[in-house]
Amino acid sequence: MSSDAPHRPTPGYLVWRLSTKWRVAVDRALAPLGLTHAQYAVLSSLYGMRHAGLHPSQRELADHTGLEALYVSKLARALEADGLVERVRDPQDSRAVRLTLTESGDEAVRPAMATVQVLMDRLLAPLGGRDDFRTAALVRDLTALLDAPLDPPH
Repeated sequence: MSSDAPHRPTPGYLVWRLSTKWRVAVDRALAPLGLTHAQYAVLSSLYGMRHAGLHPSQRELADHTGLEALYVSKLARALEADGLVERVRDPQDSRAVRLTLTESGDEAVRPAMATVQVLMDRLLAPLGGRDDFRTAALVRDLTALLDAPLDPPH
């Protein structure tokens, strides 16, 4: 390979850069509402899961968000201290803690969700917006990559 060949970024590098860029954009957009991206991930996921009839444990929420279980536990405790989340021991499994969005949490997350929707419209504009076929293809491809196991089959 020639040393004057153009440098082509790897898909992993581009995904990492885009993830970082979008996380920073969400953090900045949510800062006036007093939330971080990670807090938003917990609150908006609880909001959506509740509307789907689910009452997740911290572990289930961690799996849903892709955040580490220990981090979700720490976030949930902080959000509980702020009155946004309720944590309750699962009566069927004493190791599990179930999470519920409080009324204050609901009031905090709804404007945050609207803010993030506006931001997503802006960030996805180069692909034609949220409803464009290119965005749908990107979502499909990213989902396939996320669904692929990290470890090769034995």
